[in-house]
Amino acid sequence: MASPAVTVEAVTVPPTLLRRALLLDAITTSGNGLLYLLASGPISELLGVRSAPLLAVGAFLTTYGIVVAVTAKPARPAAWATRMVIGTNIGWTLISVVTAASGWLETNPIGMAWTVAQGFVVAGFAALQWIGLKRT
Repeated sequence: MASPAVTVEAVTVPPTLLRRALLLDAITTSGNGLLYLLASGPISELLGVRSAPLLAVGAFLTTYGIVVAVTAKPARPAAWATRMVIGTNIGWTLISVVTAASGWLETNPIGMAWTVAQGFVVAGFAALQWIGLKRT
């Protein structure tokens, strides 16, 4: 009996650093965005930020996380899409630091620390994604 043709690549695609970094980014970003959307009241009180910007950031992060997940889906994520994710992550990092330093969102000290910490986490995602992209 003949068996259907199956390519080795379709069966044994190892998860790469790039795909793992993109997926971790997607899960973290979407989760953070959903938390901002679903619990904006308590989070705005904790961080000392108004609800409207928090809801806008939550909507952006949820949508962006989905885009990053779609980017991570292929066995070999597209280089151009990965570069867009890396660029966006670098932009987010810079905006986070500038926002915290300028006091633009008028957060309390916890909110300021959270904004900076979030920026550094996103910078870490960008670094891992860059390394992963260079290895592919």
